[in-house]
Amino acid sequence: MSVEYRVDLDAFARNLTRVREAVAPAQHMLVVKDDAYAHGIDEIVRRATAEGVSWFGAFDVETGRAVRAVAGPDARIFVWLLGGADDLAAGVASGLDLGIGDEALLDDLAALPTPAAPARVHLKIDTGLHRNGIRPERWGAALERLSDLVAAGTARFEGLWSHIAEASDADDDDAREIFLAARDAAVEAGLTPRLSHLAASAAGFARASFREDLVRVGAFSYGIRPAGGPGEPELGIEPISALTATVTSVGADAVRVDVGHLHGLPSALQGRFSVATPGGPRRVLAIEPTWSIVEGWTDAEPGDEVTVFGREGVASATDLAELIDTIGEEIALRVSSCVPRRYTPNGPRSAR
Repeated sequence: MSVEYRVDLDAFARNLTRVREAVAPAQHMLVVKDDAYAHGIDEIVRRATAEGVSWFGAFDVETGRAVRAVAGPDARIFVWLLGGADDLAAGVASGLDLGIGDEALLDDLAALPTPAAPARVHLKIDTGLHRNGIRPERWGAALERLSDLVAAGTARFEGLWSHIAEASDADDDDAREIFLAARDAAVEAGLTPRLSHLAASAAGFARASFREDLVRVGAFSYGIRPAGGPGEPELGIEPISALTATVTSVGADAVRVDVGHLHGLPSALQGRFSVATPGGPRRVLAIEPTWSIVEGWTDAEPGDEVTVFGREGVASATDLAELIDTIGEEIALRVSSCVPRRYTPNGPRSAR
C-alpha cells in the first residue's frame, strides 16, 4: 500500500441527494471541471448519471466531450470556456450547451457552416464579477446579434446566465437586479430564454430567489465546504475523498510517510496540522517533495496507514485551506494526477 486518493462513491451519491433537496425546485447542474475536482471524471460522471443527474457543467469543450462519452447522448452538458470558432464548432458537433459571454463569439458562430441542429446558446450578462460576460451597455447589441442567429436557424436561445461573487448579500442582490434586467430586455427583444441560471453552491443553498431553473453546484457535491462559511454538518454534506499514505520508516520520535508536496500536499502546511494515525492525531513536522515526517506513536511500524486529509481524517480539505488562506477546492485540485485513485464501492483502482 502506498499513497492513494480514495473516493467514496456512496458518499458522493448522498451529497447529490442533499444538493437536489437544497436547490429544489431548480435542477442541479453538477460541475465537473478540472477532472471532477480531481476526483476522476469517468467514475464521477458514471455514478452521477446512475443517480439521475442530467445536467453537467464541464467548463471547456474537451471536458464536455469526455462527459458525453460517459453520460451518453441524453445528458445536457454546459461549457463556458470557448476559445473561438474551433471550440464552437466542436461544441456544436458534440451537442454541448454553449455559454457565450463575448460578442466576438457570436460573430464566430455566425461564420460557421449552418449546423444540422441549432447551437444551444446560453448568453452571459456581466453582473459585476467581470469573469467574462457581456457588459450591460452592450447587452442590446448582443441581443440583436443573437436574434439574427436565431432567425437564421444557426442558434437557439437556450439560456441566460451569469456568475455572482457571493461576497455579500448586498453585492449579490445588486448582481441579481442586473441579471433580471437583462432577462427583461431579452424578452422585450423577442428572445425569451428557455432556462435561467445564476447561482452556484453557496447562493444555491442559502438564497431561494437566486435558484432560477438551474443551480451550478460543484464543490458542495464533493463535500467541500466554503472557507470561512458553514460547516459540513450544517450544510448536510460530507467529504467524499481522503488522501492516504503509508509509514515507510520509524524513528525514535517520528515516522516517515510516503506523501509530499509533489503529491499535492502544500509545504506551507508543515507544522500546522495533524493527520489521523493508528495512534490518534499526530502533527506533521516536515513536508518534503516525496515524503513527510509525522510525530510518532507507540507501536508504529512500516505499513501503517495515515489519513492525511479528508474523509475520516483529522482535517478536511477546507480545514487545510483556511490555514494558508485559500479555498478547499484548491487543496483537492492539488492532489497529483500521478496519485492512484481508488473508488468504493465496487470501483477499480485507477493508476491515473
